[in-house]
Amino acid sequence: MKVLQKDEVMAAENVLLKDLPKSFEVYGFLSAYNRNKPSKRQFIVDTWPDFNVIICRPDPELALNWTKKITFYCKDEQILKKMLLEKDLFDWSDPFILGGYDHSHTPMLKEVSSSRQVSYKPTTTAHLLYLPDRSHLITPAFDSELESRISSLIPSNVDLVNQTWKFGGNEQGYNRIKFQVSNLPSCCITDDQGQPVSWILVYEYLAIGMLYTLPEHRQKGYAKAVVHTMAQRLLDQGYPVFCYIEVENTVSYKLFKNLGFIEHPTYRAQWIEFNM
Repeated sequence: MKVLQKDEVMAAENVLLKDLPKSFEVYGFLSAYNRNKPSKRQFIVDTWPDFNVIICRPDPELALNWTKKITFYCKDEQILKKMLLEKDLFDWSDPFILGGYDHSHTPMLKEVSSSRQVSYKPTTTAHLLYLPDRSHLITPAFDSELESRISSLIPSNVDLVNQTWKFGGNEQGYNRIKFQVSNLPSCCITDDQGQPVSWILVYEYLAIGMLYTLPEHRQKGYAKAVVHTMAQRLLDQGYPVFCYIEVENTVSYKLFKNLGFIEHPTYRAQWIEFNM
Protein backbone atom coordinates (compact mmCIF):
# COMPACT_ATOMS: atom_id res chain seq x y z
CA MET A 1 0.00 0.00 0.00
CA LYS A 2 1.32 3.43 -0.93
CA VAL A 3 0.21 7.07 -0.64
CA LEU A 4 1.01 8.73 -3.96
CA GLN A 5 3.29 11.75 -4.20
CA LYS A 6 2.64 14.63 -6.60
CA ASP A 7 4.54 13.25 -9.60
CA GLU A 8 2.93 9.85 -9.08
CA VAL A 9 -0.55 11.41 -9.05
CA MET A 10 0.12 12.71 -12.56
CA ALA A 11 1.15 9.25 -13.72
CA ALA A 12 -1.97 7.71 -12.13
CA GLU A 13 -4.20 10.21 -13.94
CA ASN A 14 -2.73 9.08 -17.26
CA VAL A 15 -3.48 5.45 -16.38
CA LEU A 16 -7.11 6.16 -15.48
CA LEU A 17 -7.55 8.24 -18.63
CA LYS A 18 -7.35 4.99 -20.58
CA ASP A 19 -10.37 3.51 -18.77
CA LEU A 20 -12.87 6.34 -18.99
CA PRO A 21 -15.79 6.52 -18.44
CA LYS A 22 -15.65 3.88 -15.67
CA SER A 23 -12.79 5.68 -13.93
CA PHE A 24 -14.34 9.18 -14.11
CA GLU A 25 -14.90 9.69 -10.37
CA VAL A 26 -11.30 9.13 -9.24
CA TYR A 27 -9.96 10.53 -12.51
CA GLY A 28 -11.77 13.79 -11.75
CA PHE A 29 -10.16 14.06 -8.30
CA LEU A 30 -6.74 13.30 -9.82
CA SER A 31 -7.23 15.80 -12.63
CA ALA A 32 -8.28 18.56 -10.21
CA TYR A 33 -5.24 17.84 -8.02
CA ASN A 34 -2.92 17.97 -11.02
CA ARG A 35 -4.45 21.32 -12.08
CA ASN A 36 -3.39 22.73 -8.70
CA LYS A 37 -6.96 23.13 -7.52
CA PRO A 38 -7.14 23.31 -3.71
CA SER A 39 -7.23 19.70 -2.60
CA LYS A 40 -7.79 17.98 0.71
CA ARG A 41 -7.32 14.49 -0.73
CA GLN A 42 -4.86 11.63 -0.66
CA PHE A 43 -4.56 8.83 -3.22
CA ILE A 44 -3.66 5.32 -2.08
CA VAL A 45 -2.78 2.37 -4.32
CA ASP A 46 -2.28 -1.31 -3.57
CA THR A 47 1.02 -1.42 -5.49
CA TRP A 48 3.06 1.00 -7.58
CA PRO A 49 3.50 1.66 -10.45
CA ASP A 50 1.22 -1.16 -11.60
CA PHE A 51 -1.86 -0.82 -9.42
CA ASN A 52 -5.20 -2.64 -9.32
CA VAL A 53 -6.90 -0.33 -6.81
CA ILE A 54 -6.69 3.39 -6.19
CA ILE A 55 -8.58 4.89 -3.27
CA CYS A 56 -9.26 8.60 -2.94
CA ARG A 57 -9.69 9.59 0.71
CA PRO A 58 -9.74 12.84 2.70
CA ASP A 59 -6.32 13.94 3.88
CA PRO A 60 -6.45 13.14 7.62
CA GLU A 61 -4.72 16.45 8.45
CA LEU A 62 -6.78 18.69 6.16
CA ALA A 63 -10.25 17.18 5.84
CA LEU A 64 -13.34 19.25 6.58
CA ASN A 65 -16.83 17.95 7.30
CA TRP A 66 -18.00 18.32 3.72
CA THR A 67 -14.92 16.54 2.34
CA LYS A 68 -15.55 13.27 4.20
CA LYS A 69 -16.23 11.38 1.01
CA ILE A 70 -14.26 8.35 -0.13
CA THR A 71 -14.24 6.80 -3.56
CA PHE A 72 -12.20 4.27 -5.50
CA TYR A 73 -11.32 2.82 -8.88
CA CYS A 74 -10.88 -0.93 -8.91
CA LYS A 75 -9.72 -3.50 -11.43
CA ASP A 76 -9.68 -6.37 -8.91
CA GLU A 77 -12.48 -6.41 -6.35
CA GLN A 78 -10.80 -9.04 -4.16
CA ILE A 79 -7.75 -6.84 -3.68
CA LEU A 80 -9.99 -3.90 -2.79
CA LYS A 81 -11.94 -6.05 -0.32
CA LYS A 82 -8.73 -7.22 1.35
CA MET A 83 -7.51 -3.62 1.68
CA LEU A 84 -10.78 -2.48 3.24
CA LEU A 85 -10.84 -5.39 5.70
CA GLU A 86 -7.17 -5.49 6.70
CA LYS A 87 -5.90 -1.92 6.38
CA ASP A 88 -6.88 1.12 8.41
CA LEU A 89 -7.33 3.35 5.39
CA PHE A 90 -9.73 5.62 7.25
CA ASP A 91 -11.57 5.80 10.56
CA TRP A 92 -14.51 3.42 10.28
CA SER A 93 -16.02 4.82 13.47
CA ASP A 94 -16.54 8.25 11.88
CA PRO A 95 -19.51 9.10 9.63
CA PHE A 96 -18.50 9.19 5.97
CA ILE A 97 -19.85 8.72 2.47
CA LEU A 98 -18.49 6.29 -0.06
CA GLY A 99 -19.69 7.35 -3.48
CA GLY A 100 -19.44 7.49 -7.23
CA TYR A 101 -18.33 3.88 -7.59
CA ASP A 102 -19.89 1.24 -9.87
CA HIS A 103 -22.90 -0.31 -8.13
CA SER A 104 -21.60 -3.81 -8.96
CA HIS A 105 -19.29 -3.46 -5.93
CA THR A 106 -22.19 -2.86 -3.52
CA PRO A 107 -22.58 -6.51 -2.33
CA MET A 108 -18.88 -6.61 -1.44
CA LEU A 109 -19.11 -3.32 0.45
CA LYS A 110 -22.08 -4.62 2.39
CA GLU A 111 -19.97 -7.61 3.47
CA VAL A 112 -17.16 -5.29 4.54
CA SER A 113 -19.52 -3.10 6.56
CA SER A 114 -20.84 -6.19 8.34
CA SER A 115 -17.32 -7.38 9.14
CA ARG A 116 -16.36 -3.90 10.32
CA GLN A 117 -19.60 -3.73 12.35
CA VAL A 118 -20.61 -0.34 10.99
CA SER A 119 -24.01 0.82 9.79
CA TYR A 120 -24.58 0.92 6.06
CA LYS A 121 -27.22 2.76 4.04
CA PRO A 122 -27.35 3.00 0.20
CA THR A 123 -28.66 6.44 -0.70
CA THR A 124 -28.34 7.38 -4.37
CA THR A 125 -28.00 5.53 -7.66
CA ALA A 126 -27.20 7.58 -10.75
CA HIS A 127 -26.61 7.40 -14.48
CA LEU A 128 -23.13 8.41 -15.65
CA LEU A 129 -23.42 10.74 -18.66
CA TYR A 130 -20.45 12.26 -20.48
CA LEU A 131 -19.17 13.95 -23.63
CA PRO A 132 -16.34 11.97 -25.28
CA ASP A 133 -15.38 15.04 -27.34
CA ARG A 134 -16.71 18.31 -28.75
CA SER A 135 -18.32 16.67 -31.76
CA HIS A 136 -21.00 15.11 -29.54
CA LEU A 137 -22.19 18.42 -28.07
CA ILE A 138 -25.47 19.62 -29.63
CA THR A 139 -26.05 23.38 -29.66
CA PRO A 140 -29.58 24.44 -28.63
CA ALA A 141 -31.22 27.52 -30.10
CA PHE A 142 -31.01 30.61 -27.89
CA ASP A 143 -30.88 34.28 -28.88
CA SER A 144 -28.20 36.91 -28.37
CA GLU A 145 -30.15 38.59 -25.57
CA LEU A 146 -30.04 35.40 -23.50
CA GLU A 147 -26.40 34.86 -24.39
CA SER A 148 -25.59 38.36 -23.06
CA ARG A 149 -26.93 37.34 -19.64
CA ILE A 150 -24.69 34.27 -19.27
CA SER A 151 -21.90 34.71 -16.72
CA SER A 152 -20.29 32.96 -13.75
CA LEU A 153 -21.40 32.75 -10.15
CA ILE A 154 -19.69 34.96 -7.56
CA PRO A 155 -19.27 34.49 -3.78
CA SER A 156 -22.32 36.64 -3.00
CA ASN A 157 -24.46 34.04 -4.83
CA VAL A 158 -23.42 31.16 -2.57
CA ASP A 159 -26.30 31.54 -0.11
CA LEU A 160 -28.92 31.38 -2.89
CA VAL A 161 -27.36 28.23 -4.37
CA ASN A 162 -27.12 26.64 -0.92
CA GLN A 163 -30.77 27.33 -0.12
CA THR A 164 -31.96 25.72 -3.36
CA TRP A 165 -29.60 22.70 -3.41
CA LYS A 166 -31.43 19.53 -2.28
CA PHE A 167 -28.46 18.47 -0.13
CA GLY A 168 -27.74 21.99 1.15
CA GLY A 169 -29.48 24.52 3.33
CA ASN A 170 -26.91 24.25 6.11
CA GLU A 171 -23.41 25.42 7.00
CA GLN A 172 -21.79 22.34 5.50
CA GLY A 173 -23.54 22.96 2.18
CA TYR A 174 -22.62 26.64 2.28
CA ASN A 175 -18.93 25.92 2.80
CA ARG A 176 -18.88 23.32 0.05
CA ILE A 177 -20.56 25.62 -2.48
CA LYS A 178 -18.33 28.54 -1.48
CA PHE A 179 -15.31 26.35 -2.25
CA GLN A 180 -16.74 25.40 -5.65
CA VAL A 181 -17.67 28.94 -6.66
CA SER A 182 -14.28 30.30 -5.55
CA ASN A 183 -12.07 27.63 -7.11
CA LEU A 184 -13.88 25.91 -9.99
CA PRO A 185 -15.83 26.90 -13.12
CA SER A 186 -19.50 27.82 -12.84
CA CYS A 187 -22.14 29.20 -15.19
CA CYS A 188 -25.35 31.13 -14.63
CA ILE A 189 -28.00 33.25 -16.35
CA THR A 190 -28.89 36.51 -14.61
CA ASP A 191 -32.04 38.63 -14.54
CA ASP A 192 -32.35 42.37 -15.18
CA GLN A 193 -30.88 43.10 -11.73
CA GLY A 194 -27.89 40.85 -12.32
CA GLN A 195 -29.11 38.13 -9.95
CA PRO A 196 -28.73 34.48 -11.03
CA VAL A 197 -31.94 32.70 -12.01
CA SER A 198 -30.43 29.51 -13.47
CA TRP A 199 -27.02 27.94 -12.81
CA ILE A 200 -24.72 24.95 -12.82
CA LEU A 201 -21.49 24.28 -10.92
CA VAL A 202 -18.52 21.92 -10.97
CA TYR A 203 -17.88 19.60 -8.02
CA GLU A 204 -14.39 19.16 -6.57
CA TYR A 205 -14.03 15.94 -8.60
CA LEU A 206 -14.88 17.94 -11.78
CA ALA A 207 -18.33 16.51 -12.49
CA ILE A 208 -20.89 19.16 -13.39
CA GLY A 209 -23.95 19.37 -11.18
CA MET A 210 -26.26 21.37 -8.89
CA LEU A 211 -28.21 22.40 -12.00
CA TYR A 212 -31.13 24.57 -10.91
CA THR A 213 -33.54 27.15 -12.32
CA LEU A 214 -35.77 29.25 -10.08
CA PRO A 215 -39.39 28.07 -10.53
CA GLU A 216 -40.63 31.38 -11.97
CA HIS A 217 -37.97 31.24 -14.71
CA ARG A 218 -38.52 27.70 -15.96
CA GLN A 219 -39.66 26.59 -19.43
CA LYS A 220 -37.46 29.25 -21.07
CA GLY A 221 -34.54 27.05 -22.15
CA TYR A 222 -32.25 28.39 -19.42
CA ALA A 223 -31.11 24.96 -18.21
CA LYS A 224 -30.09 23.92 -21.71
CA ALA A 225 -28.20 27.18 -22.14
CA VAL A 226 -26.17 26.88 -18.93
CA VAL A 227 -25.34 23.20 -19.46
CA HIS A 228 -24.25 23.83 -23.05
CA THR A 229 -22.18 26.88 -22.08
CA MET A 230 -20.55 25.05 -19.19
CA ALA A 231 -19.69 22.08 -21.41
CA GLN A 232 -18.10 24.41 -23.97
CA ARG A 233 -16.05 26.17 -21.30
CA LEU A 234 -14.80 22.90 -19.84
CA LEU A 235 -13.89 21.53 -23.27
CA ASP A 236 -12.03 24.75 -24.08
CA GLN A 237 -10.00 24.39 -20.89
CA GLY A 238 -9.29 20.69 -21.38
CA TYR A 239 -11.48 19.48 -18.52
CA PRO A 240 -13.40 16.19 -18.67
CA VAL A 241 -17.14 16.76 -19.17
CA PHE A 242 -19.33 14.35 -17.21
CA CYS A 243 -22.17 14.30 -14.73
CA TYR A 244 -24.26 12.00 -12.57
CA ILE A 245 -28.05 12.05 -12.93
CA GLU A 246 -30.12 10.30 -10.27
CA VAL A 247 -32.07 7.45 -11.86
CA GLU A 248 -35.42 8.97 -10.89
CA ASN A 249 -34.56 12.39 -12.38
CA THR A 250 -35.98 11.77 -15.85
CA VAL A 251 -36.20 15.48 -16.72
CA SER A 252 -32.47 16.13 -16.28
CA TYR A 253 -31.61 12.81 -17.92
CA LYS A 254 -33.55 13.78 -21.04
CA LEU A 255 -32.03 17.28 -21.06
CA PHE A 256 -28.44 16.02 -21.01
CA LYS A 257 -29.15 13.31 -23.58
CA ASN A 258 -30.70 15.90 -25.89
CA LEU A 259 -27.50 17.93 -25.64
CA GLY A 260 -25.44 15.00 -26.90
CA PHE A 261 -24.25 13.42 -23.64
CA ILE A 262 -23.92 9.66 -23.87
CA GLU A 263 -24.21 6.96 -21.23
CA HIS A 264 -22.13 3.98 -20.30
CA PRO A 265 -24.53 1.05 -20.93
CA THR A 266 -23.97 -0.83 -17.65
CA TYR A 267 -22.28 1.58 -15.25
CA ARG A 268 -24.45 2.92 -12.43
CA ALA A 269 -22.88 5.14 -9.82
CA GLN A 270 -23.77 4.38 -6.21
CA TRP A 271 -23.48 6.38 -2.98
CA ILE A 272 -23.51 4.78 0.49
CA GLU A 273 -23.54 6.37 3.93
CA PHE A 274 -21.67 4.75 6.81
CA ASN A 275 -22.33 5.57 10.46
CA MET A 276 -24.79 8.31 9.55
